[in-house]
Amino acid sequence: MDDLIKEINEFRDERDWRQFHNAKDLALSVSLEASELLENFQWKTSEEAIADDLENIKDEIADVMIYSLMLADDLGLSVEAIIRNKIKKNGEKYTVEKSKGKKN
Repeated sequence: MDDLIKEINEFRDERDWRQFHNAKDLALSVSLEASELLENFQWKTSEEAIADDLENIKDEIADVMIYSLMLADDLGLSVEAIIRNKIKKNGEKYTVEKSKGKKN
C-alpha cells in the first residue's frame, strides 16, 4: 500500500497539484468521483451497468480510491489501520447473530 501511495503522490507532485489538494477539496473530490461512479448505474440494473460500462466503472473506482488514499496520507493516517479499526467497530455494531441473513 505504501508503494501505491508513493506512486500516487509522485504523480501529483510532478504536476504541482498538491497546492489544490487540501483536506476539504480532497473530500469533495471523493464525493464527486463517487457520484460519477453512480452515474454508470443510473436507470440500469447492476448487470446492465457492468456489461455496458465496466471500463468506466473501474476508472471511477480508481478515482475514488486515489483521492481517498491521498486524503488519508495527507492526514497522516494508516489506511490499513483505519480500515481494520472500522471493521472492528462494524463487527461490534453488527454482530453475526443480529445480522446474518438480514438486509438491515
